[in-house]
Amino acid sequence: MEDLGTSRSNQLDSDREFRKTCRRYNDRGNAHALTFSCYQRRPFLARDRSRLWFLEALGTASRKHHFAVWAYVLMPEHVHLVLFPCEDHYSISTILGDIKQPVTRAVLKYVRQHAPPFLANMADVGANGQTTHHFWQRGGGYDRNLVTPDAVHRTIDYIHANPVRRGLVESPTDWEWSSARYYEGRSGVHLDPDDDDLPPRVAGV
Repeated sequence: MEDLGTSRSNQLDSDREFRKTCRRYNDRGNAHALTFSCYQRRPFLARDRSRLWFLEALGTASRKHHFAVWAYVLMPEHVHLVLFPCEDHYSISTILGDIKQPVTRAVLKYVRQHAPPFLANMADVGANGQTTHHFWQRGGGYDRNLVTPDAVHRTIDYIHANPVRRGLVESPTDWEWSSARYYEGRSGVHLDPDDDDLPPRVAGV
């Protein structure tokens, strides 16, 4: 089976365990499966404007850091991504910062201007009594290196099916905020994946 890279992959048994001990392997030739949540798992991505701000930030970050977006799914309270860095040297932490921070800024600007009471949902009062506001949950989230075509395609299929498992839609392509439609050749995709370097699916998988 073709290998996407020769380095180790980071695989843990549970999302909870991973979040506690998140270690990132920025290994050349590896794709990354990333999952991260909104603050306190609240459905901050239930609004179209927040989803569009996220996809705009994702596209901007992909151009800045030269990574391919192979797949994505935006759920109401979390995000799944499959990314492939095109440079020999990269930092997933930096990439995530440049994806997340513009969304937080856009949301806070909108909320302060149009819906100030909503700030209470984003508030975090520290031990010193100082209040900060968050869109994203603190911590590293979930990051797993994908080193084989089989792992890549299984992960893409799995995240595309997430809205179906949640009972939000009947088919992955029914979910508007996903790359599933792109791979079925359908219209209505908000951000087209960059699949030029996506390895072919292994026959029978």
